[in-house]
This record gives sequence, structure tokens and C-alpha cells, in this order.
Amino acid sequence: MFRQQHEAEVKLVVEETAKRLEEAIQRKVEESLASEEIKQYLQRHLNEGRKALIDEVAAQLKKEKEAVATETKQIEERAHKEKEMQERIVEAKERKVEEALRKEALEQMRREEERYRELEELQRQKEEAMRRKKQQEEEERSKQIKLLGKNKSRPKLSFAIGPK
Repeated sequence: MFRQQHEAEVKLVVEETAKRLEEAIQRKVEESLASEEIKQYLQRHLNEGRKALIDEVAAQLKKEKEAVATETKQIEERAHKEKEMQERIVEAKERKVEEALRKEALEQMRREEERYRELEELQRQKEEAMRRKKQQEEEERSKQIKLLGKNKSRPKLSFAIGPK
């Protein structure tokens, strides 16, 4: 029993000592926190933490800004390439249209030249036919003049009855 009582007393002493020690530590911490040196230390530590956080945020913002700038540049380059490609497509289509128009104009000109040659040939044939007709009419007129004896083209024949 004495032993149990002794253990209980030791236990109470340990608890009391722990309690006093806790209170003493609490007072010492409060006193330390209240001291100017600790306040300056904490303020300096807070300032350093804020500065580090601000620097980290600034670095992150810089990275994001660079990423946005890079992405914007890539978008602009893609847009520029697409625009150039569209311009090349338009130019190619315009060349095809111009080529088609040129071919059509050449074909039209060829048809017109062919038609012109046909008309010239018809004109030449008409002129040839008129020339032959005129020549034929001249020959006919010449024959008629000979037959009719005009312009002394036929020798005179004399018929006489009786001796001369």
C-alpha cells in the first residue's frame, strides 16, 4: 500500500511538474513573442516569405505570358500560312480561268479565220464564175456579131446572076 501511495505521489508530482513546466514554457513563449527581437525576426521571416511568394507568382505570370505570346505567334503564323495558301489557290484558279479564256479566245479566232477563209473561197468562186460567165457572154456576143456581120467582121459575099 505504501508503494501504491508512493507511486500515486510520484505520479502527482510528475503531473504537477509537467503542468508547471508547460506553464513556464507558455510564459517564456509569450514573453519571447512579445519581445522586439522576435517581432522583428517574425516580421523579417514574413517579409521574406511574401517576397518569395511574389517572386514565384511573378515568375509564373512571366511563364504564362511567354506561353501566351508563343501561342499567339503560332496562331498568327498558321493564319499567315493559311492566307498564303488561299492566295495561291486563288491565283491558281485565276490562272486556270485566264488559260481557259485564252484557249476559248484562240478557238474563237481560229473559227473566225476558218470562216473568213471559207468566205474568201466563196467570193473567189463567185468571181471566177462571174469571170467565166462574162467571158462566155463575150464569146457569145462575138459569135453573134460574126453571124450578123456587124463591124465588118464577116466577109462580104456577093451573089450575082449572070455574067459580068
